[in-house]
Amino acid sequence: MTKQLSEQILDNISTVIVGSTKSLELALFAFLAGGHILIEDAPGVGKTTLAKAFSRSIDALFKRIQFTPDLLPADVTGTSVYEPATQSFSFRPGPVFCNILLADEINRASPRTQSALLEAMSEGQVSADGNTMPLSMPFLVIATQNPVEQHGTYPLPEAQLDRFAVKISMGYPEKELELDMLENQAKVHPLDVLESVATLDKVKEAVHNVREVKVDRIVADYIVSLTRATREHASVRLGVSPRGSKMLYRISQASAYCDGRDFVTPDDVKKVASSTLAHRLVIEARSKYSGVTGHDIIDELLNSVPVPV
Repeated sequence: MTKQLSEQILDNISTVIVGSTKSLELALFAFLAGGHILIEDAPGVGKTTLAKAFSRSIDALFKRIQFTPDLLPADVTGTSVYEPATQSFSFRPGPVFCNILLADEINRASPRTQSALLEAMSEGQVSADGNTMPLSMPFLVIATQNPVEQHGTYPLPEAQLDRFAVKISMGYPEKELELDMLENQAKVHPLDVLESVATLDKVKEAVHNVREVKVDRIVADYIVSLTRATREHASVRLGVSPRGSKMLYRISQASAYCDGRDFVTPDDVKKVASSTLAHRLVIEARSKYSGVTGHDIIDELLNSVPVPV
């Protein structure tokens, strides 16, 4: 994938999703870095539409799971079914066997069902009935949650939040963009006529090439300095894990790659740091109830940790 093709993908999605350029970029970076995306925002801002538009743009196999309190782990991973004709059990794959999985309102399912995704997200495989089955690659989970409604929900534990490469929000579009959206969707939804602009093989090649983007040891040191600083911050009870350091490294590579470069700069790191690291922080109760957020802390560290030149 060249810079031109990455722009084509973003432009294609932008015909459906308006006013969320930065979020769309971060979603593409996460996908190319082999990570997963958590979208937290109010209802009706396009969280589900983004997942569908993304899958159609790259001609990927898309599946959706509506998470509910009565959803079971087998509804996600699949289950064995008895076949009378053969008098044996056969495994019927669940919706997790795809390229892009939309886990809609993931926090409405029980922790047991939420955890059914952990192995798939971390290792790209599913273990069931004593067998381990690999998932199709590339594999991306786009999970959504509504921060407004808390009744009947199960907040994602820190261990699961750490599995998401980035946490993004869509936000409300500006007035003119919202007006354009109404006019453009007066007769037909743009998603209904959206066509792919990249083959899955091209995307697989891009995912491989992102790993080849050079990260100088000085830039890698800057990444580690940022994540270690979160562990020493007075307002943080639990800082960023080494998994978070690795993901910041990967997404910085994806940022450079989509910009047409074969090397990462500190600006790439700074561009994606907040969305990659903020949701991994466990903030001290006093600071949390004083209004301090993970984004505030990461922004503070970006201004205080020395930047290599």
